[in-house]
Amino acid sequence: MSIDGYVDDTTEERLLLSNDADFDRVDEVRAQCDAILVGAGTIRQDNPRLLVRSATRRAERIARGEDPDPVKVTVTGSCHLDPGASFFTTGESAKLVYCATSTVDEARKLLDDRATVVDGGDPVDVRRVSADLGARGIRRLMVEGGGHMHTQFLAAGLADELQLVVAPFFVGDSRAPRFVYDGDFPWSSGNRATLAEVRPMGDVVLLRYALSERFGRP
Repeated sequence: MSIDGYVDDTTEERLLLSNDADFDRVDEVRAQCDAILVGAGTIRQDNPRLLVRSATRRAERIARGEDPDPVKVTVTGSCHLDPGASFFTTGESAKLVYCATSTVDEARKLLDDRATVVDGGDPVDVRRVSADLGARGIRRLMVEGGGHMHTQFLAAGLADELQLVVAPFFVGDSRAPRFVYDGDFPWSSGNRATLAEVRPMGDVVLLRYALSERFGRP
């Protein structure tokens, strides 16, 4: 995020907050995860592929008996998704779409065989999503965004670890997307999160927070 807590600006061009060292770090984290989750808004705005970029890391995943890329997961209440988005058309791993109960049939017709559509409740409940992912064998989930997904998972107390990279500039526009939005978070001035690591990487800095007793466990 920027110094003032934004993850993008209001222009059509994507705002680059990280540097090459951090992009490689994120790729390493992705390679260690069973699944990556982004909100439908992130798919519409950024059109991410959510693939492991390093050929070495992909080969290591295959050697462990895994797909070269983690399972892709998204959450949507409205089912306003483009079947031609990179989320659906790139990579060989499974794609899971959790949508509101009222849009399940519409989503299945829209996405056809490009993804498995799952009823996430009405409205979609990230606790229900997490439980279903666990039942499918997902043990380590990386939530990459956007701000509404960050808010829901953190406010629900579902996160074991927060990895926050701060870029050395301000956005200065309250209309821009934030890292998180209003929420009743478990961590407050009376219940402070544990700072586990501070790592400078060029002109950005990584802050890792331990948010549960599961932090650091395999």
